[in-house]
Amino acid sequence: MVPLGRSDTSEVLSHRCGLLDLIVGNPGAVSWSELGWTMSPDWSRRWTTSWRVNSAEVVCPVRDIPSFEVHRAEPVRRFTWRTGQRHRPGLAFMVSTGLQVGFESLQEAKLLLALDFLGGIATLLCQPFWLHFVTPDGAVKHAPDVLVITTTGTWLIDVRPQGRIGAEDRVKFAATAEVALACGWRYLVVAGWRQQVMTTLDGISSQRRSSSDPLELRPLILDRTRSGPCSFGTLVSGTIAPAVARAQLLHLLWWRRAGVDLARPLTDDSIIYPGEEDGR
Repeated sequence: MVPLGRSDTSEVLSHRCGLLDLIVGNPGAVSWSELGWTMSPDWSRRWTTSWRVNSAEVVCPVRDIPSFEVHRAEPVRRFTWRTGQRHRPGLAFMVSTGLQVGFESLQEAKLLLALDFLGGIATLLCQPFWLHFVTPDGAVKHAPDVLVITTTGTWLIDVRPQGRIGAEDRVKFAATAEVALACGWRYLVVAGWRQQVMTTLDGISSQRRSSSDPLELRPLILDRTRSGPCSFGTLVSGTIAPAVARAQLLHLLWWRRAGVDLARPLTDDSIIYPGEEDGR
């Protein structure tokens, strides 16, 4: 699942963390009222979203989104590359879904990695729809970055580095937050990551795909973690094949059957904790 988590602790244990534990604040998310504006009574009818289904545009008022078949939608923008382009799109394979997912920037790719680690994903779509809304200054449109439906609820997420969030962005984020609230979704602006979290997650992800364990090292490693916290180096050096054990331990960490502090560099001195018995 993608748990909400906490963001007020210095330690980020990988087997217990939620999405909010991994990010730095939520500085871009402001409400419509905080901008000094009021919503018209019929705003959810007047504000519309445009989706792409079977390569055709489908317009849906905000009030009708809960009945819209989101799983049929396609990204409304293409993930293309051209000379001189400032952002870097691409495809990311997600083991939690078994699918390739398009992303528009490296910041979005980091978010996809975090969501893949947290798991519990039923549907995930980058650039899911265009939101068309009206402000006192005129008409505006915005495409949120990620829509993800999980076993614990639906998240609508925008990704923007904190130093690049401007006044226009805050208006778009406020409007998107109102849409999410009307749909019963959670809304989040990811403006940065806790120090070291992404580096450690990237290291763990190297062994995230399904793999065999012919030497049966995983049960041995898990049994030793249950005896009490132990360092990474000690755990693997006590096996018959330390090099292989390293890969197996990384696999266990990704699937949360063992835990480590994501806010610290992953080294031989990293303390490994017992995780979920059956992983996630």
